[in-house]
Amino acid sequence: MVMTHSRFRATASKTVTSRLISLVEDDEAVRNSLANLLNSAGLTVESFASAEEFLSSARADMRSCLILDVKLPRMSGIELQQLLLSKADPVPIIFITANAANNLRIQALRNGALAFFYKPFNAETLLTFVHLAVARSEITLADCQ
Repeated sequence: MVMTHSRFRATASKTVTSRLISLVEDDEAVRNSLANLLNSAGLTVESFASAEEFLSSARADMRSCLILDVKLPRMSGIELQQLLLSKADPVPIIFITANAANNLRIQALRNGALAFFYKPFNAETLLTFVHLAVARSEITLADCQ
């Protein structure tokens, strides 16, 4: 099941970009599977096992999309979203989760998440939203220049 933020219900461009997709997922098998899916779609992926690893990355200014698990060790995905919001970081976020409560889905979407996927999810639908996030990121970048 996918829940989307109503402002971003649009068809994504299938244009391949060199921009970076950041993936934060603590389950190694899921992380590797998603990275392989994104790579097979021609996207560049940087994977992290925790929010803290992601925050220590030196390539933050290059990312076009953040795919974020809700339940992570130490800092949760929701907490990371709130931190990025407090820093006015415009990166589009796509949440993935196996079993988050409905209130977390509502909170994530109200805070501007592009989409919220429950595992298992359709790979093509995820890729559509990743391409939408990349397009949105490119528009934001162009507006800042």
